[in-house]
Amino acid sequence: MLPSFSPAATAGTTPPRPIPGGYGIPVLGPLRDRLDYFWFQGPEEFFRRRAAQHRSTVFRANIPPTFPFFLGVDPRVVAIVDTAAFTALFDNSLVDKRDCLIGPYNPSDSFTGGTRVGVYLDTEEPEHERTKAFSMDLLRRSSRVWAPEFLRGVDGMLDAVESDLAKGKEGGASFLAPLQQCIFRFLCKAVVGADPAAEDLVDRFGFFILDLWLGLQLVPTQKIGAIPQPLEELLLHSFPFPSIIVKPGYDILYRFVEKHGAEAVAVGVDDHGLTAKDAINNILFVLGFNAFGGFSVFLPFLVLDIGKADSAALRARLRDEVRAALEETGGEVGFAAVAKGRMPLVRSTVYEVLRTRPPVPLQFGRARQDFVLRSHGGEGFAVSQGEMLCGYQPLAMRDPAVFDRPEEFVPDRFVGEEGEKLLSYVYWSNGPETADPALGNKQCAAKDAVIATACMLVAELFRRYDDFECNGTSFTKVQKRQPS
Repeated sequence: MLPSFSPAATAGTTPPRPIPGGYGIPVLGPLRDRLDYFWFQGPEEFFRRRAAQHRSTVFRANIPPTFPFFLGVDPRVVAIVDTAAFTALFDNSLVDKRDCLIGPYNPSDSFTGGTRVGVYLDTEEPEHERTKAFSMDLLRRSSRVWAPEFLRGVDGMLDAVESDLAKGKEGGASFLAPLQQCIFRFLCKAVVGADPAAEDLVDRFGFFILDLWLGLQLVPTQKIGAIPQPLEELLLHSFPFPSIIVKPGYDILYRFVEKHGAEAVAVGVDDHGLTAKDAINNILFVLGFNAFGGFSVFLPFLVLDIGKADSAALRARLRDEVRAALEETGGEVGFAAVAKGRMPLVRSTVYEVLRTRPPVPLQFGRARQDFVLRSHGGEGFAVSQGEMLCGYQPLAMRDPAVFDRPEEFVPDRFVGEEGEKLLSYVYWSNGPETADPALGNKQCAAKDAVIATACMLVAELFRRYDDFECNGTSFTKVQKRQPS
């Protein structure tokens, strides 16, 4: 029997016990954990080994970034790697979410024009409801153009892929840059209400600016692998990067939104009482961090997992389902075509990618008070006020107490009545998939739009192609649809 949504602070059947693990001696303990996390083990093995060592899915550890130049950052966390205890991170009465989006380290607000944007606000702060309502309004306004602009961008991406494949490029045709260009252009039109083609610099280089802006904020917390160790540790993980590096690019995007997205800015000012500056900076964060950043991580994994050479049988099933569903909707891809119930295998495959490869692997929250954190079977752990909780999703959503064959990619895992029950343990959106975003919670406002967009991408691929294959972020083969 599956546990209920929030067992994290229930009475339980056993008295709480101390949380196993520790932080080591000052400086050296955090430094050792940092080197394990980034160098010797990697993030997943870091959490796996400590859970096995302590025979517990709740334990103490240090999380990067740490020593030497991250002043004021306390790396000590209570790590959580099971579905039951993880739900504490969604309980606003238990955890405070202020300034802990990416952990104990908080990038300077100079990256967001001096505005403390909505995602860094806790639900009890007065500005949270105002900025969340603004984000939800932006999404509602975008619904008229979201699907057609996304599909127009996907067509452009696939045209570029086909052109590169026709040239016989070694290794296939990379889809990463064309996909990011597609994502950036459609989001500008949908969220900002502005066509980036109005500014040549924005149209050509906007997504590069966002990549750099995201990277400078996140690199201190991410294993990169682009340069050998110990250079990565010395050059990328030892100090925070200054926002001045990307300020000229950010200012270009700021002026673009100010000039061409005046209607969206006015919604923030007139309907939600924000200043124009705060409205623009929140729009850019929703556009760049939440939407562009999330899609840029998630959608390539979706294409790759479907396009692997050994996924031919899955592709055949998806193709048949997509085409049968499109026959009922006049052959056009859109929100109606991918509505819940029309393409159950497509939707389940999307959820399975989010389960195995969540775009945001870590979620954080600071304990508002002393409480007992409950795991499976009512096992309790004593958490003290002020302690930082750190949930590692890639392991929590492979919890063997909930998921059968948890380490395997099972595309139809969420199909049918029993499969749909498992959605309450899919946490990618900062909340269960069965819950809804609201002004009083921190769940992703675009949760449903993300799922629909991913389903539309899959549907468009199989509307256009009989088959395709990928290797990494490159298409190696596309077989265009043959007339029936």
